[in-house]
This record gives sequence, C-alpha cells and structure tokens, in this order.
Amino acid sequence: MSQDTGDYLYDELNREARIGGLGRTGAHGVALIDLSDYESDKPAIADALWNAATTLGLFQLTGHGIPMDQIEEAFALSETFFALPDEAKARMPLRPGTNAGWEFKAQVRPSTGTPDQKESYQITRPRMEGLWPDPDAIPGFREKMLAFEAANLAVAMKVLSCFALKLGFEEDLFTRAHDPASPEYQSTLRLIHYLPMVNGKPEDFEGWRAGAHTDFDCLTLLHQKTGQGGLQVCPGHVAEEGAWTDVEPVTGVITCNIGDMLMRWSDDRLLSNPHRVRMPRADEYLGPRYSIPFFAQANKDFVLQGPERKYPAITAGDYILERIKANYDALKARG
Repeated sequence: MSQDTGDYLYDELNREARIGGLGRTGAHGVALIDLSDYESDKPAIADALWNAATTLGLFQLTGHGIPMDQIEEAFALSETFFALPDEAKARMPLRPGTNAGWEFKAQVRPSTGTPDQKESYQITRPRMEGLWPDPDAIPGFREKMLAFEAANLAVAMKVLSCFALKLGFEEDLFTRAHDPASPEYQSTLRLIHYLPMVNGKPEDFEGWRAGAHTDFDCLTLLHQKTGQGGLQVCPGHVAEEGAWTDVEPVTGVITCNIGDMLMRWSDDRLLSNPHRVRMPRADEYLGPRYSIPFFAQANKDFVLQGPERKYPAITAGDYILERIKANYDALKARG
C-alpha cells in the first residue's frame, strides 16, 4: 500500500484520499421521492429510486410512514443522552469491532486524517449488553430507540425491495438479508452530536465536522433537523473536481444514500458517492447539530454477490471487516 500513489485495497479509499480538499460548490438536484403509494405504485417508485441511486446516489423520502412525533421524540432522547456527564457516557464505550456504544471524536477519515468533530452513540441490537443508559437517567430510552430503529429498518426494506426488483433479484432478498431476529444482525442506529461553535476562531470554521467519505453499508437513512445544515454530497464522476452540493435538512424528510456494500452487490450499478458535513459559516446557525442515521447492512453470515458476478462472493461480515481493516491501514499509512 503506497500513500504516494493512493494504492489502497479498496477503490472507495482511493477516492476518499483524493477528496479531502475544500472543493467547490455544486448544484446537483436531490430527488424527493414520495413513498405514500408504495403498495399501489411500487414499479413507478422503483423507477424513481433507481434513477436517483444510479446518478447522485443520494435522494430524500417523504410519505415513509414514520410519524413526525416519533422522529421528534428520537431527537429529544438523543439530546438528553448527549447531555449526560461524560463519565456516565464513558461507561458505555464503543468496543472495537462491535459498532455499539459511545465514542467522542474517535472517527478519523482517510480524506482528512483528522477526527470528526462529533460524539456518537451506536445501537446495534445483538451487541448492546451493558451499553444502555440507566433507565432512571433517561426513562424509556431503550424501548423507544429500539422502536425507532425498527421503524427505520421497515423503510429501508421498502427501498431495498425496489432495488431488488430492478436488479432482477427476488423482491424479499434484502429483507431476508437484514433479519433483526438473527444474532448476526449488524444494522445500526447512530445518534450523532456535532459540537457547537463556541467562541470560534476564524480557523475553526475551516474544514469539516465530518470529513468526506462513503458509507460501508447497503443503505443509509438519515434524519436531520430543520436549520441544522452542513451535509454535502459529491457525485463520483466529479469527485476529484470537488463539486459539492448542499443537502437541505428538513425534520421529517429522510435523506438516503447508497453504501459501498450495495454498490458491490449491484455490480457497481448503484452508486455510493462521497458525502461530508461542512463546518457552518460564521453567519449561519452555530449551535450543536444533531442527526440520526440508520445504517442497513446485511447480516454477517449473508453472502453478497451481484447479478452479473462482477466480484467474488463474500459474506457481509467479512466485507465489513475487510473495509474496516483497509480504512485502518489507510490511516496508518497517512501517519
């Protein structure tokens, strides 16, 4: 592996290593897709999803069926969690290889080599023993977050079923691949708190709250709050030019992007494109930013292979482990 050439094990990391700069503003349209008529109009919805996922690789959903009250409750619980003392959160640490628990400024991107300016708390159903907050500190947290996770899984399976239809797979393939009753389940709900810009110096407004990256998973569903912007996406074909498009945050609208796992599974037809969270400008909202992504990634023992068999078959668990190792090796090379 050569840091000079960017010759990493995965093309995704080669791309990330070349997109750490500020770049320029893009103006790519973000598709807004209504799922309200999913049962009666699935073929048309599948066409709209396919068009968005094979171009920008990112789109937004309305009519998804998750009530606004439940979304707002999840954000309120997230804020309550992050307001806990650090010593309390530290008793729920993110354990290596588990994607469960709390971390603070621990995620470093190959694109930047610097930590993201955030803390996060990961919920992965089979791995949560000892990682839930005290029920007395946040009553109902566990039950309500698991219900919110399940609601997001249901939406993700609707979208993935449409992709299965377009790829020629059985329509329930991805539902079988993401079985929450299995001990091999590895989809994750993540609560994220980006740190506020308190007494910011000019240099603090440079760079990113989360450096440019692609996601490892099949499909990411992201909940954002109105007024708390910063998310940007860059189509892969212009990534090295750095043409970054802002994605408007609206509470209740779900922003989705394709992940690397699904790009491989589709023989590269569905696009996992780079995205990042920029720092706010001095004239913008400078308070904390909260977001809640759900990462749908196939159960560890499920075998991935595209319809054209472009890549060798691999289990989802081995794929994630290889990506994590490649990411770690890339960072080690930078250091």
